Amino acid sequence: MTEDRDEIAAAKAASKGRPSLIERAAGRFGLDPFSLPPTPPLGGAVPPAAPIVTPVTGTSPETVPQPEPTREPVAAAPEPAFEPQPEPETESQPERAPFAPPIEGIPAKQVFRRVIHQVDRKRLRDLCLIEPEGPVTSLLEEFRIVKRQLLLTAAESRKGRGPDHGERILICSAHPGEGKTFTAVNLALSIASEKDNEVLLVDADFAKPSVLSTLGLPGGSGLMDALVDPAIAVEDCILATDVPGLFVLPAGNPSGQDTEYLASARTQRVLDRLTAQAPSRIVIFDSPPALAASPASELAMHVGQALMVVRADRTGEAALRDAVNILAGCEDIKLLLNGTRFSPTGRRFGTYYGYKD
Repeated sequence: MTEDRDEIAAAKAASKGRPSLIERAAGRFGLDPFSLPPTPPLGGAVPPAAPIVTPVTGTSPETVPQPEPTREPVAAAPEPAFEPQPEPETESQPERAPFAPPIEGIPAKQVFRRVIHQVDRKRLRDLCLIEPEGPVTSLLEEFRIVKRQLLLTAAESRKGRGPDHGERILICSAHPGEGKTFTAVNLALSIASEKDNEVLLVDADFAKPSVLSTLGLPGGSGLMDALVDPAIAVEDCILATDVPGLFVLPAGNPSGQDTEYLASARTQRVLDRLTAQAPSRIVIFDSPPALAASPASELAMHVGQALMVVRADRTGEAALRDAVNILAGCEDIKLLLNGTRFSPTGRRFGTYYGYKD
């Protein structure tokens, strides 16, 4: 036992002045000795403990408060400017442009006013047509009802709804002698009396024009001349009448290739000039019979409405179906029964105003 105590004492004496195990480990692994607490020498006094700083808010009575490190103020990041996000596109039916787009070479307000031609009122009476400024008759009342449906469709077309070019109305029949010119002239006279509309009556029966003779107007250049000769402005061929709101465009000189000229690209440009910058104008075409001449099928492709005149007890069903198929270029085809003598509902238009048949 005495020998063991002597060996321990000798080991202690030999260890004096040698580095501690921690110091040797720091040197071995390259640790910073200043980051380690100092190791007191063996047998020496223990140095006072370093003051302990409370990490939150207060300090203990035994600690010395340490000044907090100053921090430079950091500028707050600017908020991004508000940019309105575009609304997501929704799939919808494209609407047509409003009526009467501007056309180069046509004034802002197109007016057909030149030489005023008188309409032969006596001839109108002899042909049993509507007489301007005349009394209310059953014929006048009937065409008041007919025109209302056509004007409603034209108004919808101007708003971008319904058929294109609803302001253009084609008057046609299956065979000659069924009343298409009679209907076209009466309809034009009736629309001319409207307060918010004017009407342009176009004689498009190039082979056998009859509108001018019916109204008692002089002849001259017309629609076909404007289609054949680009130097002729179609508005210069229009005749103004003494009936307020009524204008007439003659058929012009036949060319022998009427259908081919109607099928040309120039036709669309010429017809556009008839209604450009004039949203209140209605254009009525008196066309050849559908089963007797081919221009009717071409004209149907340039109008928004077609009125097929059916003569009572004369127009056959097969002929009517064939004529309607020929006018298939027009999406809105209406039928007008002409020459009836009997009404199963007892219609007697005009009698309420004192007129009697």
